[in-house]
Amino acid sequence: MRRFIGSMMLVLICIPIFAQAETSSRQHLFHIERSKNANIVQYDAQVEPDGTLKKRKPVVVYWIRLAEQGQEKKLSWIQRVFAYGFKAKPDSEAGTVELDMVVDFDRPITVVRDGDRYRATMQIDRSLSYLDRFYVNATRKGWSVKVHYVEAFGEEMETGEPSYEKFFP
Repeated sequence: MRRFIGSMMLVLICIPIFAQAETSSRQHLFHIERSKNANIVQYDAQVEPDGTLKKRKPVVVYWIRLAEQGQEKKLSWIQRVFAYGFKAKPDSEAGTVELDMVVDFDRPITVVRDGDRYRATMQIDRSLSYLDRFYVNATRKGWSVKVHYVEAFGEEMETGEPSYEKFFP
């Protein structure tokens, strides 16, 4: 009986350690800032312990409520379907994921591995760049939203210089 209890204690101590070792981690890719308030929409890569992207849900999106206490919050169904959602299209051979965004930025966003981390890439001002953030200037009138312009900020992949582009929908 003592041996059984000792074995059970060992199992109860070790299970949380093994479970914690197998969890995926998140790496920030880019975010969307808006003129409405300080809250941002954050996009993260989900990385397995072996350094590969998670097969199911390689990228996640959520709110960071900076206008409140900075807490994370899930997007609502309407926000995912009509504004900030995406479809992830993995390319297992290249180890990349293309994000087909609900909001049409008129160019693809691709998640690639850069050393030991993942980054989002996109054409910004005609050069391939690591995407840092978007800023969306818009006004709301009733149920409709009028986007005045979008700014994309990043870093040129070849030179490391800042990249910037302002476009109009």
